Amino acid sequence: MTIQVGDKLPSATFAVLHDGVQQLTTDDVFKGKKVVLFAVPGAFTPTCSERHLPGYIEHYEDFKKRGIDVACMAVNDAFVMQAWARHRHVPDGMLMLADGNGDFAKALGLETDASKYGMGMRSKRFALYAEDGVVKVLHVEAPGEFRVSSAEAMLAGI
Repeated sequence: MTIQVGDKLPSATFAVLHDGVQQLTTDDVFKGKKVVLFAVPGAFTPTCSERHLPGYIEHYEDFKKRGIDVACMAVNDAFVMQAWARHRHVPDGMLMLADGNGDFAKALGLETDASKYGMGMRSKRFALYAEDGVVKVLHVEAPGEFRVSSAEAMLAGI
């Protein structure tokens, strides 16, 4: 079942690379905070690298001015997420969350099978806004599209 507006985010653990691999729980990321989480099917993939992530980089300060943290998630490992962040010049405060086994994507009901592209199970492209771990806005892209999960769409909807 797919997560819905009004639902509490499921418990999960993410990996981040900061002085070695560190584990962050959903509480670490969301508890007591306003957060936009956007998810991409894969780091370094064309739409993710050329359109999705750059929009959030460009508008990062707009979210911060509203008191909103920004986190990016992909079903990749923490090393790939760090390399992608460096390559794309991600601001220091933006979290790059590795959902390495896709556990969080699956718990959200937002996993997708990208095996026909040689990528295995991944996350659907989506963005959500949560306050204290409760989903207030959820935008899930149709397969192959990039419209509703952009930084601009999220800024307009929160």
